[in-house]
Amino acid sequence: MSDMETKKRAKLESAGWRVGEAEDFLELTAEEVAFVELKLALSSGLKDLRAEHGLTQGELAEKLGSSQSRVAKMEASDPSVSVDLLMRGMLAAGATKKDIAEVISRRNPKRTRSRRARGNTG
Repeated sequence: MSDMETKKRAKLESAGWRVGEAEDFLELTAEEVAFVELKLALSSGLKDLRAEHGLTQGELAEKLGSSQSRVAKMEASDPSVSVDLLMRGMLAAGATKKDIAEVISRRNPKRTRSRRARGNTG
């Protein structure tokens, strides 16, 4: 945490605010956090892959038999989008199993650091 972040955090806490991670406020289990992170990774990976393959949201929607607005929701991690649909979208955009595995295995450095700071390993 930078010096500025430390000062800001101290100021908020002295004013009575609680400062922490979203999963702490929402009381998410480690499994729930992992699932949310998986969906976020797949959504981001889908957007990157679609752009990498030069597809518009409309073109990807046609491949999926869906709508452009649904693809936009997929890329925005809308809660109504299932992991199944995200996986189908990745495959329709041209992803290989290896591509999907790489997207899933990417770790968010900030989240990894915050977990280690709390003593979690996952």
